[in-house]
Amino acid sequence: MPSRTDLAGRAAELDASRAPFVWATVVRAERPTSAKPGDTALVLADGTIEGFVGGACAETTVRQQALDVLFQGETRLLRILPPPTPALTAATEGEDDDRPAAIGTDDRPGEVTVLNPCLSGGTLEIFLEPAVPRPLLLVLGKAPIARALIATNGMLGLEVGELGTTADGAVHIPWGASAVVVASHGQLEPETINAALSRGVPYVGLVASRRRGEAVLDALSLEPALRALVHVPAGLDIGARTPGEVALSILAEIVSLRPRPGDPSGTPGQDAESPAGGAAPRMAVDPVCGMTVAAVESSLWADVGGDRVFFCGPGCRDAYIDDPGRYAK
Repeated sequence: MPSRTDLAGRAAELDASRAPFVWATVVRAERPTSAKPGDTALVLADGTIEGFVGGACAETTVRQQALDVLFQGETRLLRILPPPTPALTAATEGEDDDRPAAIGTDDRPGEVTVLNPCLSGGTLEIFLEPAVPRPLLLVLGKAPIARALIATNGMLGLEVGELGTTADGAVHIPWGASAVVVASHGQLEPETINAALSRGVPYVGLVASRRRGEAVLDALSLEPALRALVHVPAGLDIGARTPGEVALSILAEIVSLRPRPGDPSGTPGQDAESPAGGAAPRMAVDPVCGMTVAAVESSLWADVGGDRVFFCGPGCRDAYIDDPGRYAK
């Protein structure tokens, strides 16, 4: 079984490519379980699991919870329990039972308990730790304001870099950029704004006077919703005069408009995103056992009757394929 040390190289590769992922580490295992304390895996943003933290049923729950952790950007202690047996339920009827009746019942902050109907027994506690790249701010230009912005790299939890161009002079904006600021005094302004909007960059700022900035936007003939995404002049009005003060005002505006998970406010026209830069993970329900499953390609699924159905494991999938009508709602 790969350890955290064994997976460190792979994690470093993901960090270098700015790919978000989740560390999943078994911290407690109660027999019978196939996983042991110290077993570790990486859960990628597409739900792929590299490593080992349990069998197929436990892995399904880990995938679903890890994707939610990645969206929320917060650590979580996941406790996976098998459901109470009929004998235990009858024996404890009328008594206090410390087993939760449903997901999340009586959990403390940062903890989630899931009753997994597919587990044959045992209990797993798995610590989920998101590894999310720092928000990326790209700056076009070499003027004093641009240099002042680039000099803040790493100071506010932002990765700040200079926006480059391709060999043919076109503006290249990588996926995952959180903000683009154009401070080039006229050079490549329309091209950069269009490229940033096409990439869906949450914050696009133009360093220019209001009058000149409006003229630039008029020439672009943007739809009103897209035009509203371009902040001109970039930055909050704090009475800034020096390049450093202007840079401060721009950073303050970026932070003030940063979307947060579950928060419908933020930049007009933009959905709230996670620290990892993605939308909330889509979930499905296994029609056989009722488990919540991440609706991603890396989960187990089958196309039946023109519909894609997701499952916790091969047993449920085989049962459904053999007799889909039995599980129809």
